[in-house]
Amino acid sequence: MPELPEVETTRRGIAPHVLGRRVVEVIVRQPRLRWPIPESLAGDLKGQPIEDVGRRGKYLLLHTGKGTAILHLGMSGSLRIVDADLAPRPHDHVDIRLDSGRALRLHDPRRFGALLWTRDDPLAHELLRELGPEPLGEDFDGDVLHAGLRARRCAIKLAIMDSHVVVGVGNIYASEALFRARIHPRRCAGALSRPACRRLAEVIREVLSEAVAQGGTTLRDFVKEDGEPGYFAQHLNVYDRAGLPCPACGKPVTRAVIGQRSSFYCTHCQR
Repeated sequence: MPELPEVETTRRGIAPHVLGRRVVEVIVRQPRLRWPIPESLAGDLKGQPIEDVGRRGKYLLLHTGKGTAILHLGMSGSLRIVDADLAPRPHDHVDIRLDSGRALRLHDPRRFGALLWTRDDPLAHELLRELGPEPLGEDFDGDVLHAGLRARRCAIKLAIMDSHVVVGVGNIYASEALFRARIHPRRCAGALSRPACRRLAEVIREVLSEAVAQGGTTLRDFVKEDGEPGYFAQHLNVYDRAGLPCPACGKPVTRAVIGQRSSFYCTHCQR
């Protein structure tokens, strides 16, 4: 699944190609994604210049003067900038054609993604309004994380993957951040001290920032908007490394299932 770094990589990649460009046509080949694409979307977008490309959590926001298109890549979706006349592949469900002769193409084999439209403030949309702070934003730090965890009795791994606590920390990055912070993934979230939360918030920011800088993590489906893979997978310390030596102490990395998700950690380094 594309996580926050992959979505941010996509945002940065498509922005130069779509900013200031006018939408000349929207072709919807398959309207049945996670939620049906609104029938009015093609008419709403047509003729509109794209004024900004934003992101909230894992949602991409195409802002126009008339409203905002809300995009989510789901489990296996991707966006490409292609020549508008390029023949679509299977699962190329939507083309947003631009006055440059190119198109923003949504590819989604599993159809768990979304393309929605709102004329109102997109941050007040029902999918976005309850989201927690952005881990790369100025309003996220250890004190904010500590306040968000105090009442939680679940494992810390599950807590930091909850988008109400902080957005965009998926399974891969949760394992990596907890390893760097030397926190066992099963520790009770509400029992973490303020200093531990400050360290964890710091490494969450570090891990995600490094992944963005390196183009995201290539695992199965994700490739960047230009078709090139991301490279952060080359720098994973524990994720998907069960039985291999911990890079810090040399003991074997452990795999366990926490909240129905595979978790990877070092029993010696993480307490």
